[in-house]
Amino acid sequence: MINMKKISQKILVTGGAGFIGSNFIRYILKKYPEHEIVNLDLLTYAGNLENLKDIEGNKNYKFVKGDIADKKLVNNLVKDCDAIVNFAAESHVDRSILDSSDFIRTNIVGTHNLLEAAKNNGLKRFHHISTDEVFGHLGPNDTAFNENTPYAPRSPYSASKAASDHLVRAYFHTFGLPITISNCSNNFGPFHFPEKLIPLVITNLLEGKKIPVYGDGLQVRDWLFVSDHCEAIDLIISKGKIGETYCIGGNAEKTNIDIVKKIIELLKQGEEMIEYVKDRPGHDRRYAIDFSKIKSELGWQPRTSFEDGMKQTVEWYKANENWWRNIKNGNYLEYYKKQYGE
Repeated sequence: MINMKKISQKILVTGGAGFIGSNFIRYILKKYPEHEIVNLDLLTYAGNLENLKDIEGNKNYKFVKGDIADKKLVNNLVKDCDAIVNFAAESHVDRSILDSSDFIRTNIVGTHNLLEAAKNNGLKRFHHISTDEVFGHLGPNDTAFNENTPYAPRSPYSASKAASDHLVRAYFHTFGLPITISNCSNNFGPFHFPEKLIPLVITNLLEGKKIPVYGDGLQVRDWLFVSDHCEAIDLIISKGKIGETYCIGGNAEKTNIDIVKKIIELLKQGEEMIEYVKDRPGHDRRYAIDFSKIKSELGWQPRTSFEDGMKQTVEWYKANENWWRNIKNGNYLEYYKKQYGE
């Protein structure tokens, strides 16, 4: 275990320009100002350095543009670090249905590169961020996923994440690599990329556009506020048992249509903005997380209710219009092309 409070650490955060990764970097630098963070991110469409604009001048923060599938780069960065927190992943189910090749490269090959570098450089800790989608889906009355639920992924995305989880565990059992894994439910909050349900609904309504809802909208997800997730990861790294997996949930199962209607209510608009569209192939019906293990072992439970988190999220998007408009119109990508000569 790493005592995060007493020992200054240099942490390699992969995928740190994304939604959860950027929130985690901000959380760590605020809580442990003596820590150093190296943020390795390829800046694909979902990576956005605007997410970290407020800390880019921090002397303990460094950004490196690069690919976790680049063996040489990864090895050179890991040499100087104490721990890896691996957020880097292709994560959008719809995109994995259209073309799964990037998901295989990043989620499997990239994770393997990180594991090899960690093993070869005697890394003190490797924490791998995963998803509840590796467990498949649940019926209306099925018990929630837990750490012993068999893997049964149903999309190319979740299959690639399941493979990466198995690799991480194998490096613990075969090589004694000090790993932990967390499988989380759906996150929401500030800096969430606007292709995902909650920010898409909010920003479409702010633009006066219709809200697309798959099928009957009765798909159920468990929602976790992103700052609560960051706190859970911190606890796992500092107090979690090596080799173990921890499920992190928000205790907030909601249907997609209920979420849409809640956001419509908060933005004082009407349900005529809803537009039902054809369901996507293999759409999982329900996810739910039993987080009793992390609660009993590490004392974690979500602090933020779904209602409070949703209010905070809606207000954040209202106050940060330039951020999400630059993403939806593609201007943020042009900025990176100019900055990095691509």
